Amino acid sequence: MEPSQPSPAPSDSALHDEAQQALAALTGRPDADFHAGQFEAISALVEERRRVLVVQRTGWGKSAVYFLASLLQRRRGAGPALIVSPLIALMRDQVAAAARAGVRAEAISSANPTQWQEIEQSLAADEIDVLLVSPERLVNPRFREEQLPRLVERCGLLVIDEAHCISDWGHDFRPDYRRLRDLVAQLGPEVPVLATTATANSRVVADVEEQLGVTAQGPETTTSGVLTLRGPLTRRSLRLGSLSLPDDRQRLDYLVRHLDSFEGSGIIYTLTVSAAEDLATLLNRPDRPVRAYTGRTDAEERAQLEADLKENRLKALAATSALGMGFDKPDLGFVIHLGAPSSPVAYYQQVGRAGRATDTADVLLLPGREDRAIWEYFATASMPSQESAAQVLSALAESGSPLSTPALEARVDVRRTALELLLKVLAVDGAVEAVRGGWIATGAPWHYDAERYENVARTRREEQQAMLAYERLGADGRGPEAVAADPAQCRMVFLARQLDDTTAVPCGRCDVCSGPWYPAVDAPAAAGSAADTQVAALLDRVGVPVEPRAQWPQGLDRLQVTLDGSAPPKGRIPESERAEVGRVIARMSDLGWAVPLRELLRTDENGHRVDAEVPERIGSRIVEVLAEWDWARRPVGVLAVPSATRPHLVSSLASGIASVGRLENLGQLGLDPEAAPLNGARNSAFRVAALWNRFAVTPELQQRLQALDGAPILLVDDMIDTRWTMTIAARLLRRAGSGPVLPIALAQEA
Repeated sequence: MEPSQPSPAPSDSALHDEAQQALAALTGRPDADFHAGQFEAISALVEERRRVLVVQRTGWGKSAVYFLASLLQRRRGAGPALIVSPLIALMRDQVAAAARAGVRAEAISSANPTQWQEIEQSLAADEIDVLLVSPERLVNPRFREEQLPRLVERCGLLVIDEAHCISDWGHDFRPDYRRLRDLVAQLGPEVPVLATTATANSRVVADVEEQLGVTAQGPETTTSGVLTLRGPLTRRSLRLGSLSLPDDRQRLDYLVRHLDSFEGSGIIYTLTVSAAEDLATLLNRPDRPVRAYTGRTDAEERAQLEADLKENRLKALAATSALGMGFDKPDLGFVIHLGAPSSPVAYYQQVGRAGRATDTADVLLLPGREDRAIWEYFATASMPSQESAAQVLSALAESGSPLSTPALEARVDVRRTALELLLKVLAVDGAVEAVRGGWIATGAPWHYDAERYENVARTRREEQQAMLAYERLGADGRGPEAVAADPAQCRMVFLARQLDDTTAVPCGRCDVCSGPWYPAVDAPAAAGSAADTQVAALLDRVGVPVEPRAQWPQGLDRLQVTLDGSAPPKGRIPESERAEVGRVIARMSDLGWAVPLRELLRTDENGHRVDAEVPERIGSRIVEVLAEWDWARRPVGVLAVPSATRPHLVSSLASGIASVGRLENLGQLGLDPEAAPLNGARNSAFRVAALWNRFAVTPELQQRLQALDGAPILLVDDMIDTRWTMTIAARLLRRAGSGPVLPIALAQEA
């Protein structure tokens, strides 16, 4: 798509002079001038009351456009601006800058509930120029019923930040953002609307334009023209490269030895929380601090970590995508990826954090063998199914009163995170509504758009293939010759074309255009060297603790979970019936052992789980786990969980442990002959119901347990996922007279 720019307004116009003075105050620089397109967007909003979509590269100054437009609108008697952004927690710098220009901005979010009443009073007194809210606020019943109507009535400007989130074609689609179509339609034609993003290809642009163009005309809606200002998306300061190394050991060895060669401070992105935490531990040194930043990092610590990185008190943050859109450090020196994001667009968004105000910044990708498995996990977890949607709508319709999410879990077999996502999708489509007390069905007809979801899934697969193609650029060794024959071999051109920017020309700086610029790969670190010792300590570490379940899920009475006429379990699980803290070799999201474990626990091309004997390499790791287990009393027996999908693997693991540890092999629990694989039971309530009568303690096993006189036993399985299998089995064994039950498995799902 070619960049579209309107004819610039005269530079000597009164609005331009006023905006220029406000820009100087906003930036703190008397000589500040607008970037190409900034004033054109402001003029279209303030003078023409247009609906405007701005697609400009990271660092171009989109926040300046909406804060200045808000200020100029207020000076003309308009009401406060409403900015909807997923990045409120990361907009501290922009809000502080807006205050310098005289813009009074406040935010309503889950982080400041004690301030809401004061902010509402200030809004009523017309003392606020800009109100920032997250898209999730639009779902909140109180906000939607009490605040939103007044804001819509008085709104002087609506801003949709990170607008690619509106589109389910976007790399970071968020269902709550789809509500903005309805919000836009409620606004009068005199209210300007601005949407901004740095990561939108032609399909996303068209989708956002269609949603921005909706206006209300009585009971009908029509569409109006949207002004799209699109600039070039290439970043001259970025020096791109990709380095494929055979395994985690060599990737981590490379970072340990060469991190200091990357100038300044930066971000090292990982695909999982555990990888970020492990990497921070590995790279952190007193003279070169590295910290982890993930979705598990609390809000106060996040703010401190961001400040430390901005002030160069840290060499790097090892981060997941939790540190993404909105983080602004203009002099960020480098971005490294340990593992590739699933799309070039998402990758472009993350590397765009670097080099905003510097002549050069280094961007290096270190792809991993596990990348595709992680992509697949997140892709399948985010797509609603027709069956799940039908279950939710039926359950809400039959209830007659609002149902909370936990209450719904006892009625529909959908995991909590997927259920929350599905409810958002259905709410956006008008089929359900969040009210006080939970969710209700609206009765509005709803159609599962199978074609659209299949198209989205196909697009995601195409994006994954494009990311793999990015990694292979220059792999033939031709470098500049390849770029001369095909400019798309340049890494920057490749990324720009993924965003449908056809103006890009070869950068002349990436490792394809000019050869590798990053440190050369050394021979593996010598055994016993500092680098080798550090990496080995991380990758060879085994024995991840697995905490036992302590609470039964709600709704088991509804699922008729009973045994011998007893009441369904509820509340806390008695300690005398709980499993003990267990162990696995590693989590499937860990660095190091996750790769061979994932290979052993794979499914074949037909979707069947591979049932192989435990290889010696992994068996020896189990022995290490047992040797380092700090149990209070050594177990005396080994019992296997019967498996319908990997019986040979589980039995070989149990017998191997019994043999090495010289423990009594107790065989396996009894299994209901009608038992089927548990793939259909996804959430906690349904998983417990499926497991409740699945196992049995045979008379022979009970005698053997009682003969052990209360000594601990090891309970063996291939994989620990929800932890309910071990919970149910341990309860059964403890009630049959066994001693403490110690779960052990090869891996944990997350």
